[in-house]
Formats: sequence, structure tokens, C-alpha cells
Amino acid sequence: MKLDILQVPDCPNVAVLERRIRQATAGEPVQPEITLRVIDDPGRAATAGMTGSPTLLVDGRDPFAIPGQVPSLSCRLYPSDTGRLDGAPSVSDLRTALRLDSNSPPEADDNTTSSCCTSATADRTIEQRCLHDADT
Repeated sequence: MKLDILQVPDCPNVAVLERRIRQATAGEPVQPEITLRVIDDPGRAATAGMTGSPTLLVDGRDPFAIPGQVPSLSCRLYPSDTGRLDGAPSVSDLRTALRLDSNSPPEADDNTTSSCCTSATADRTIEQRCLHDADT
């Protein structure tokens, strides 16, 4: 299984996504090959299929794609298990996207959220501009 993480430079949610991927695949017979791809140009984002950072591609396909999303260099937000927005998919959503055995109990979900890309309004916007304070 090949995983590509498409990201803008210094995206704070890539580490969260990588940690959750490790949790989702812990104890599984197949360990994914993860490639990080830094994208800083709108044209490259469109070509790569990046609809915000981070975008996860599983064997070249975005399992979290939403019809109508446009290529973007903004932060990407994902619905969490609690109904809030988060900067990376949950462990349980990753297990589903990676088609791991649903009978296997998932590892404890990493509920860590970054200070970047949280929505103060509950408008369920999937993408918004990242207002990350470099001092945090």
C-alpha cells in the first residue's frame, strides 16, 4: 500500500496524520510506504490532486475526497468522530480508508489537535485558510 501525503511547507498537521497512520496500521500485516510531497504552487496542487494540506492519497486516490472540492494550498479540515473539525482524519476513519480489518480493534484514537486550522464557527467548512501563528 502506497500512501502519499501532499502538504504545504511546514504544515503542522502532517505529524498528526503520520502518527494516526501508524496507530491505524499498528499490528497489521501490511505496513504502508509513506511519501511526503511538499507542494507550494497552485498548478502543482491541481496536478497532484491536493485539496488542502494535508491531503492523503492511498494508492493514488484521495479516500476523503468530497465532490466539488477544488485544488488548494489552504489547510484541509476533516470531520472528527466527535462532530468537530480536525486537521487530520481520525484513526478510525483512516482504518476505514485503508481497508483494514474492521474486526481488529483500532488503537486508541489520537485526539490531539493543533492550534492551526480549527474552525471557530461550526459551519463544517472543509477547507479554510490556515491562520497559524508561527510562535506556537
